[in-house]
Amino acid sequence: MRVLSVVGARPNFMKVAPIIRAMRRHGAPFESILVHTGQHYDVRMSDSFFRDLAMPAPDYNLEVGSGSHADQTAAVMTRIEPVLKDVSPDLVLVVGDVNSTLAAALTAKKLNQRVAHVEAGLRSGDRTMPEEINRLATDAICDDLFTTDRLADENLRREGHPADRIHFVGNVMIDSLLAALPAAREIGSAERMSLPAGEYAVLTLHRPANVDDPAKLAEIFDAILDATGDLPIVFPAHPRTAEKLTALPRVQAAAKTRLMIVEPLGYLEFLSLLTTARIVLTDSGGLQEETTVLGVPCVTLRENTERPITLEHGANRLAGVSRGGITTAIGAALAMKTQAFPPPELWDGKAAERIVQTLAGRT
Repeated sequence: MRVLSVVGARPNFMKVAPIIRAMRRHGAPFESILVHTGQHYDVRMSDSFFRDLAMPAPDYNLEVGSGSHADQTAAVMTRIEPVLKDVSPDLVLVVGDVNSTLAAALTAKKLNQRVAHVEAGLRSGDRTMPEEINRLATDAICDDLFTTDRLADENLRREGHPADRIHFVGNVMIDSLLAALPAAREIGSAERMSLPAGEYAVLTLHRPANVDDPAKLAEIFDAILDATGDLPIVFPAHPRTAEKLTALPRVQAAAKTRLMIVEPLGYLEFLSLLTTARIVLTDSGGLQEETTVLGVPCVTLRENTERPITLEHGANRLAGVSRGGITTAIGAALAMKTQAFPPPELWDGKAAERIVQTLAGRT
């Protein structure tokens, strides 16, 4: 089986890496081809993840770069079409919910190629989020839908997807986390930053709704700074977001004392930082899952989440983006002790093996 896997943004790499390894272990039935769309093109946000995850160099790099959602989606479709025609894969494997995911799935289906979606069925219920549109549209056209939890299965069944297309396999993101954890702990990111273990916060913000409006960004930071007291905060910030922070006097003042605004970190560096954090504040989807397994309290700076399983099984709290909601959620999270939570079903590091076994049954 010739499998063409598509990656475009950092979370995709963590999801595809264990699947490629599993295909290699399985041996002869699989030929793996990797396409990097270049949706994330900065070396710190792309190449370092290939290195940290021991992924092979991509067979094709489309070098799409940034742009509006329409521009980016169209560019991926235009550039991946000749690759799909040339390779003629038996299966196109897409992961997650970025523009590259939908663009590759659409193009492959228009060429009558089989498509599988890893991390299918996640739903926030918020169609103002571009990622929600990508999730819905991708699942609607895919032949195989690999899910991370039973809630995703229920979503797909409710939408009318046939049962024989839905495969509950667990979470490949956690496969990568568990495989990388020993090496990440050896790095000692917190110690390198002179941060005492268990006595600092990690912050990530990247969603346009949170960072593009200066007033909203200021409100979020005011709440965070008020609620965290004297706790040091490490913020790996995209250069575009870091630039916006220069207009916020309180943030600039905090940057001289306890707010560490650093460049984006590699996967192992960042995972190392997570392992000994007191609390994680984020608007990311994947971090909600990683903190669930690590047992680190997490405050999600969003009004909704497509990963409600993390609210049930971990220390994740949905704060919203208002000052009051953020302050309350952080206070409750800080009152918790870092602890191990029973992981969700099949979040055991073997999801990629289950995916490959399912695919092998089709050869």
